[in-house]
Amino acid sequence: MKVIQLYKNEAKLIKKAIDNNREAQRVLYELHAPKMLSVCRYYIKDMQHAEEAMLNGFLKVFSNLKSFKSQGSFEGWIRRIMVRESISFLRKKKQIEFSSDTIESHNTTYDSSQTDLDVEHIQKLIDALPEGYKIVFVMYAIEGYKHKEIANMLGINEGTSKSQLFKARQLLQEQIKTINTSSYGTN
Repeated sequence: MKVIQLYKNEAKLIKKAIDNNREAQRVLYELHAPKMLSVCRYYIKDMQHAEEAMLNGFLKVFSNLKSFKSQGSFEGWIRRIMVRESISFLRKKKQIEFSSDTIESHNTTYDSSQTDLDVEHIQKLIDALPEGYKIVFVMYAIEGYKHKEIANMLGINEGTSKSQLFKARQLLQEQIKTINTSSYGTN
């Protein structure tokens, strides 16, 4: 099914949605829902729960649409709402735990030529991380937040954020190394 773009100017579409034009709201939802579901899915392992968080996020988007100031991208604004909604969902489910161990962070690099993992497999590896590690990893490595922002959003120390990221990377590298060893029979 080919999607025909009814509104070429997103700003006009947003204005109509602010005025409670249901068709404009539907079009905005359909334009952004696939990407926003993947954002929620980064944080929430279960697809149905990710969909629930996304729908709650869109409820907030449309409830607060008047507060969008057209500074920066609309997609980025929605994305921030989805990240916060996903974190809020996990907090309600009491699925967020942060290790209190502090590890001095080291700059470790990952050579992407080391493995032939597909995106789905990588998502499964990320899903297998402890929740605290996973959230910080996704916020930093995928969403591009800085440690200070992560700490503020999650209510943790900046050092805890750095430590969680270091541990997440370490675990992921170990998992990838194990996969490579079993796949190729080498160390």
